[in-house]
Amino acid sequence: MPVLISLLRGVNVGGNKKVKMDALRAVYESLGLRDVQTCLNSGNVVFRTGASDLVRLSKRIETAIERTVDFHCDVILRTTADLRDVIARNPFAARRDINPSRLLITFLPSDPGEQARNQVRGMKTDPEELWIDGREFYIYFPDGMARPTLSMAAIEKALKVSGTGRNWNTTRKLLEIAEKLEGVR
Repeated sequence: MPVLISLLRGVNVGGNKKVKMDALRAVYESLGLRDVQTCLNSGNVVFRTGASDLVRLSKRIETAIERTVDFHCDVILRTTADLRDVIARNPFAARRDINPSRLLITFLPSDPGEQARNQVRGMKTDPEELWIDGREFYIYFPDGMARPTLSMAAIEKALKVSGTGRNWNTTRKLLEIAEKLEGVR
């Protein structure tokens, strides 16, 4: 049974859209998803499923969460192979000056297309460094993420799609959990 990583957008951030991880696990289990595990308190869920239509599954999860916690949040799904690829494509991997806690990967629900990616590539980002490819973009915040000069709203407007970000350490931890779950049969 395939393992999926589920990333919820905007939960437990700044006191908004609060959901407890045990309640979130229960929602996923109520949908027949198996071996459900959460990671941190920011809406990261790893699980097994026999579902092959990930768009449909994402909508089912969104609906179940909304019924349970009374707010909507977008759910972005990735396979273990997808996450492995995201990590392999890290454009900052070879640099020694990168602090992993300041590297953010934003996961998009779909590929925004080359025209939108080119528009984002043309944006002024200094001092942040941005790299976009496929359904993800990577941003390095050399001065930290607390007060960036780069506008995420401007990026999302150019892409015409909103995503959800995870720092490098969290992304690697999610892959570790997924790979461990894949190893359990």
